[in-house]
Amino acid sequence: MSDIKQNDWVDRWFSPVLRPYLRLARVDRPVGIWLVLFPCMAALFQASNGWPGVKETLIFCLGAFLMRSAGSTVNDIADRNFDAHVERTRFRPLASGQISTRKALFFFVSQLLCAASLLYFLSPFTRILALAVVPLVIIYPFCKRFTYWPQAVLGAAFNWGMLMAWAEIQGEIPFGAVLIWLGAVAWQIGYDTVYAYVDAKDDVRIGIRSTALLFGQHGKGIIMSFYAATVLLWTYGGYLIEMKTPYILVMGLIAVHLFWQTWRLDLKQPSLSFNLFLHNIFTGVLLAVAAIAGTI
Repeated sequence: MSDIKQNDWVDRWFSPVLRPYLRLARVDRPVGIWLVLFPCMAALFQASNGWPGVKETLIFCLGAFLMRSAGSTVNDIADRNFDAHVERTRFRPLASGQISTRKALFFFVSQLLCAASLLYFLSPFTRILALAVVPLVIIYPFCKRFTYWPQAVLGAAFNWGMLMAWAEIQGEIPFGAVLIWLGAVAWQIGYDTVYAYVDAKDDVRIGIRSTALLFGQHGKGIIMSFYAATVLLWTYGGYLIEMKTPYILVMGLIAVHLFWQTWRLDLKQPSLSFNLFLHNIFTGVLLAVAAIAGTI
């Protein structure tokens, strides 16, 4: 399951000079962008009590893309020496020598500056929140050196846009919205642990830590617990912010889908783990659908 050339359109449409940067930003592998974007859009729907404005939608979509891409870049910079020894990642631009560390650092700074330009269009409260997430984005790749819970840090950073959406639209973050954000963090710990099982053997060999190594053979039941917490937090949080009955109905679909994922999971089959990880794009879609349905 090597990262290389899963999407050949980058080779077809872009010059050799640009290709390493696009792959560094994971433009050719947009699953992470969708996993950032859909929870953020759900929060925008909820905070707006319906459809948000065009300006807010555009800003948050661009923000999700830029911050996810910047996070991917800094992750590859931090892991460049490890990635070269993992089958799935050994062809990444830095690990394979397609681009220098110095150029990658300049690219990372450029991504942050582009994201920072969006702050001009946001409220002061939202700007403070946006700046607060930058340290999480930067420290996440290094967490796997000293903690078995890097997925928790990633979950907090990945879903930070949910809090920013409420700050921008409502000027405050109600407790129910915080619970829904925590539910997204629990969801991410669950699905990113599934993803981590893909590299578990390589991580042991090179000294990288993850929740997959922490949970070991008990992972299936623990992942189910995180998914259960996700549904409970999303449901109760939705109740607190007065989501309507259709929201609860879609939560039921999410519960069934997450149960199905866990039931299908086999920790000893990396390819199956990866495919089940990808199914969480649909979970994100359902969350966004629940949010808009809850405002009807």
